[in-house]
Amino acid sequence: MVSPHESSFPLQPISMAKSNPNRPKSSCLSDTLLFIAGAMVALLLFWAIYSSLNPNLTQNPSLSSIPTKTNTPNFEDSLLNCPSGAQDLQLNKDPSPNFYDDPNLSYSIEKPMKNWDEKRRNWLRQNPSFAAGSRERVVLVSGSQAGPCRNPIGDHLLLRFFKNKVDYCRIHGYDFFYNNALFHPKMFTFWAKIPVIRAAMIAHPEAEWVWWVDSDAAFTDMEFKLPLEKYRDHNLIVHGWTNLIYEKRSWTGLNAGVFLIRNCQWSMDFMDVWASMGPQTTEYDQWGKTQKTLFKDKFFKESDDQTGLAYLLVKEKERWGKKIFLESDYYFEGYWEEIVGTLQNITNKYLEIEKGVAGLRRRHAEKVSEYYGEMREEYVRGWGSLRGSYRRPFITHFTGCQPCSGVHNTEYSSKSCWDGMQKALNFADNQVLRSFGFVHKDLDSPGVSPVPFDFPA
Repeated sequence: MVSPHESSFPLQPISMAKSNPNRPKSSCLSDTLLFIAGAMVALLLFWAIYSSLNPNLTQNPSLSSIPTKTNTPNFEDSLLNCPSGAQDLQLNKDPSPNFYDDPNLSYSIEKPMKNWDEKRRNWLRQNPSFAAGSRERVVLVSGSQAGPCRNPIGDHLLLRFFKNKVDYCRIHGYDFFYNNALFHPKMFTFWAKIPVIRAAMIAHPEAEWVWWVDSDAAFTDMEFKLPLEKYRDHNLIVHGWTNLIYEKRSWTGLNAGVFLIRNCQWSMDFMDVWASMGPQTTEYDQWGKTQKTLFKDKFFKESDDQTGLAYLLVKEKERWGKKIFLESDYYFEGYWEEIVGTLQNITNKYLEIEKGVAGLRRRHAEKVSEYYGEMREEYVRGWGSLRGSYRRPFITHFTGCQPCSGVHNTEYSSKSCWDGMQKALNFADNQVLRSFGFVHKDLDSPGVSPVPFDFPA
């Protein structure tokens, strides 16, 4: 279930290619030779001898099949399919000319983008180090209003939500862009995200996906990664249910506060059409009436982005629906009221597993967290991923709580919202702090305690 109220202004991420762990490093012995000999010839001779004795340094099986150069006609495609980390990113070069040098290029939502796929492809050809692994590269985007929060604790809560997203991106190597500027003066509240996402696509041609996550949504499974292969034939992924959209015609049949959109021409065109229902257009009032007519359970008259997306699914299914994936198999974003009360039991269940599996409770560097997440998957795979499951919910979304304004849905008390946020953020924080040797004393407390060796055995 989703709440019938979404947050007023959500924003997004970062994509970062991982360094290659198999790339040979300079050894202490080579440094010694440099110091003693002081000559490059000696160093080269040393490496020649050392490599012959250690063939794994130059013939790593995991990299031997990856070409560094190709003469095939589909040069771009061969690069795009290279695994992440196949080449070091060249951050100190920018070949020209490319689409950025076109004076007619506009980042604004008001000027359509043409031939974006070709522009991206050409840019990646100029920058082959970024092309490697680009199929799986993600930029997270989020944000909030420019001014201080009216709610006395609103800025603190937004800071904690921000930290949560930074933690997730750092662990998984994603870029993160957090914005608090209004990119279009008339596209306010929930519409503000669309101009930001469009600009992020242009700013990050190296990324295949832009992932919008509302400011009031928290990652509560820091190990889970998006199943991108599942979405290989789709361009927009949003949490939703087909029967609620197509049969019951409910505007809460999906939630537009968290979505993943492919960086391609289809998405540019789709956002142009989606934005045409926004407050910057002369048809804004009429679109509100049209949405309310189609979706009878919509209780306010203004045109909003969530109902606009549902409208395009219903009315232009052939044009857009085939490339939109309504994700309902896991908490792509989960309604907080049905989640926060389960977090302590979930914590206990994970600790039970760790008591019996020494590898899962082993201390480790944060940089290898994904390895332990993959190890844990063997033990939680059969738990399910939705309500009633012991598995960590991926994203917990505090729809209707409005942490910044404080004007929450009257169905909730302010205490239930703020307490729920603290529980969810501490629950997520514990997964991060374990790598630093600490955890929160309990999910309701800001205080932390050291983690004993071999905890929780």
